[in-house]
Amino acid sequence: MNYKLLGKRTGLPVSDLALGAGNFGQAWGYGAEAKEAERIISLYTEHGGNLIDTADTYQCGESEEILGKAIATKRNDLVISTKYTRGVFPGQALGTLGNHRKSMVQAVEDSLRRLKTDRIDLYFVHQDDFFTPIEEIVRGLDDLVRAGKIVYGGISNFPAWRISAAATLADLRGWSAVSAIEVEYSLLQRETERDLLPMAEAMGLGVLAWSPLAGGLLTGKYRKGESGRATVFAGSNPYQGGEIAEAVLDRLFAIAEVLESEPALVALAWLKAKNVIPILGPRTFEQLEYNLKAADLHLTDEQVESLDEASSIKMGYPHDFNRAPENRSTLTGNKVDLIKKPTITVL
Repeated sequence: MNYKLLGKRTGLPVSDLALGAGNFGQAWGYGAEAKEAERIISLYTEHGGNLIDTADTYQCGESEEILGKAIATKRNDLVISTKYTRGVFPGQALGTLGNHRKSMVQAVEDSLRRLKTDRIDLYFVHQDDFFTPIEEIVRGLDDLVRAGKIVYGGISNFPAWRISAAATLADLRGWSAVSAIEVEYSLLQRETERDLLPMAEAMGLGVLAWSPLAGGLLTGKYRKGESGRATVFAGSNPYQGGEIAEAVLDRLFAIAEVLESEPALVALAWLKAKNVIPILGPRTFEQLEYNLKAADLHLTDEQVESLDEASSIKMGYPHDFNRAPENRSTLTGNKVDLIKKPTITVL
């Protein structure tokens, strides 16, 4: 396993492949039993992995409970990440949902209990509720850090402008820094590159990528008629069957053949080349055993560019506008010649 710092705002070394615990438990009707989850965790840590990601809502809290029991003897060796916002059970009271401080305080205590730990290493706001002020969220995370309940705070599934406002506000007020973001990112979900990834790079935030294999589609298994999440939960994979998906799979299979590897491993290696941490979401021991091979797989610049080309998307406004030749500034020597530069006459 290789390691990297969690962004530029921390000195925390984490493995460059994270283990996702969303499939630990069977409350959703699909997932790993406790013993299988324990085997998965043991395999991951034996290979040097130290970053495990879960959430209070995963498997209605069962994921955190299984994880807490499985890591009891090696808790201090691991970086445990969890989240709050969405609630644990269907039909929860309105006051226990959302990003606000009341929800945050109650949720962190419940997660600490389920995880059987005295602190959470990386605590994410799971998604934007669209009404809690960003000041309340960031100050709440700062309070939890000062109270020793969490070590680092992060934000997941928020728009870039909200995250950048949160990080800037924390810096200006002297509050605990926003350290990381968690986003959906894969060869079939590159909209993240429009604003979220440039923002994270500019502000020094660590980036964890969920669904790095697009719900299993990038493994190529559905081409072979195998079953998985996309077949169990019909219609749950928005990328399945599209022209881009097929083009990306063709390119993955071609590069995998050259490297004597597998499409899923190439897809994970592409993400690592983008300086993000893929979150592996195995349901079985064998799936993790297979995906961990990506730790030692590296793509050439040409192979990365080939996959970029096959999976390219329109960046949209204002990105495409600013990249258009007729709208770009040209640098000649020490003089910047702006397109349609106005003539100013001093009277």
